[in-house]
This record gives sequence, C-alpha cells and structure tokens, in this order.
Amino acid sequence: MSFDRIVEALIKEAMERGEFDSLPGQGKPIDLTQYFETPEEVRIANSVLKNAGMTSREVDLLKEIAELKQALEAARDEKKKQTIAKQIREKQIEFNLLMERQK
Repeated sequence: MSFDRIVEALIKEAMERGEFDSLPGQGKPIDLTQYFETPEEVRIANSVLKNAGMTSREVDLLKEIAELKQALEAARDEKKKQTIAKQIREKQIEFNLLMERQK
C-alpha cells in the first residue's frame, strides 16, 4: 500500500470518528492572502523556525489576531467588542509594519 493511500485511510478513519468536527474555522474558507504576500524566503525561514519550535513575531501576531477575531465574534457586550476591535487594529498595524520592513 502506498504512503498516500495509508494517509488517506488514516484521515478517513479520523473523520468517521469525528475528530475533525470541532476544529476552529470549520466550514469557512482559509484566507491565505497574508501568507502569499509574505516573501518566499521569509516563509521558508518561518517554516524552519516553526519546525524548531520557535515562531517569529509576525506569526505570533497572526495567531493573536485570529484569536481576537474569534473573541470579537463571541463577545456580546458592545464595550468589550470595541476594546477587542481596537486590539485587532493595533496588532494588524504592527503586523503590517513588520511586513513592510521585509519588502
């Protein structure tokens, strides 16, 4: 049995067990715009760092922004929503500045 078929069988079994049912962003398209706007050499460096268990500030910011967006969707209080939205804008500005420096 080829490696691809083994992997497909394992994924199918996991799907049948429902292991993918509660993943964040389920059913939503993945936005890869920021990924492809990042220069290839930076993406490679980030990949090496990630594999070594380390992440760059840019990667940390993207994670923080994603978490804040989820918190914003879940927030019910208008004041809390404004606070979270402000944090998202600040982190997005920081991320954009870091990306601009790399260009």
